[in-house]
Amino acid sequence: MSLKLDLCNFSGYKIYPSCGIRLARTDGKIYNFVNKKSRNAYLMKKNPRKIAWTVLYRRKMKKGTEQDVSKKRARKTTKFQRSIQGATLENILAKRNQKPEVRKAQREQVIRSQKEKLKAKKEAKASTKKKTDTKAVRAAQKKISKANTKSRPARTGVMM
Repeated sequence: MSLKLDLCNFSGYKIYPSCGIRLARTDGKIYNFVNKKSRNAYLMKKNPRKIAWTVLYRRKMKKGTEQDVSKKRARKTTKFQRSIQGATLENILAKRNQKPEVRKAQREQVIRSQKEKLKAKKEAKASTKKKTDTKAVRAAQKKISKANTKSRPARTGVMM
């Protein structure tokens, strides 16, 4: 003989025959509760997921579930070399296999060439600046304006 067990609509506990409380709403839906505590909590519209003694809370917080004895095995990471945009895999491997002295010499040579380019650029800029040096241009303009004022006849107190 098997017993017909119901589940509490609030707590999730089993309700054995001749135990529990039934609540029939006006819309015809029937609710089963294991005791007055769960019925009153339901009527107060409590959330069973937030009440520690309910089955829903224990499921949510993963309480009482037995841990799997076997751990999940992590996959072994495999190294895979790919080419980077602008450099093929062969170029990368060749650079890696170079001796550090050779690599350092190449780096210094590149830095030296960049410095020379900057120096040449600065010199070109300085030469163009000398041609259009504002102080020299202003001094020349002052000389010209002074010469023009001297050539004009002086005004005398002539009245008309």
